[in-house]
Amino acid sequence: MSEHVETGERGSAGGRVTFVGAGPGAADLLTVRAVRAVEAADVVIWAASLVHADVLEYARRDAEIVDSAKLPMEGVLPYYERAVRDGLHVARIHSGDPALWGAMQEQLDECTGLGLEVEVIPGVSAFSAVAALAQRELTIPEVAQSVILTRLGGGKTPMPEGEEVREFARHGTTMALFLSAARSGKLQQELLDGGYPPETPCLIAYQATWPEELLVWCTLGDLEATVKEHKLWKHTLVLVGPALSAGGTRSHLYHPGHFHGYRRADRGARRELREARRA
Repeated sequence: MSEHVETGERGSAGGRVTFVGAGPGAADLLTVRAVRAVEAADVVIWAASLVHADVLEYARRDAEIVDSAKLPMEGVLPYYERAVRDGLHVARIHSGDPALWGAMQEQLDECTGLGLEVEVIPGVSAFSAVAALAQRELTIPEVAQSVILTRLGGGKTPMPEGEEVREFARHGTTMALFLSAARSGKLQQELLDGGYPPETPCLIAYQATWPEELLVWCTLGDLEATVKEHKLWKHTLVLVGPALSAGGTRSHLYHPGHFHGYRRADRGARRELREARRA
């Protein structure tokens, strides 16, 4: 691991845990605040099954590195208890953004109960990274103005009633499907049952921003076959919706007929914009 300047005090009174969003994989997609937290930590806990090893380049040479991939919650708690006892700073690295499917809340509750100082640092979510790699905006004017982040039900964690994929699909907007590639046939059918046409564009991303990343375009009608062709099941995100191929529309924000506190509208363009709305 490379050498870094220590940016925090070892053994700060009371102990501290920082939940760090590692982003989709590439180490240079961590925020500056996330890097500083890892650099300052006495103990760095990460899951080798979910987080790319490159993020450990930011850890101090003398930091204790713990792979939590094979540990249940009970295996991680002793490190939080040590942080209280010895006044340590623990950096708990989560893949993507810890606010999404991060199993973070239960840890936050434990840390609060122990009296630890806690900080949460957001990370770049995989859906944002995939959209950037594909060079696509997910909210195209007059096509889609919402993004639904969800996962397929029926797995290890049951879905609350009304949150099934087919129910969300009825909105017809952009959807980002996490943790669902292993059951691609069911995913495809629920999206179709919800009303997306078979020709709806889909983008399948495997290990986005990792060295092994793979991005594959297909239509919804070919989603299952495409996932199985490439043998994808882990670290895979699916984007679906008409915005993925739409174009030819324009945002009003930068239209010369739009005005706000910093810019006056061109009168002629303003009139045209109003006429277009009436039409």
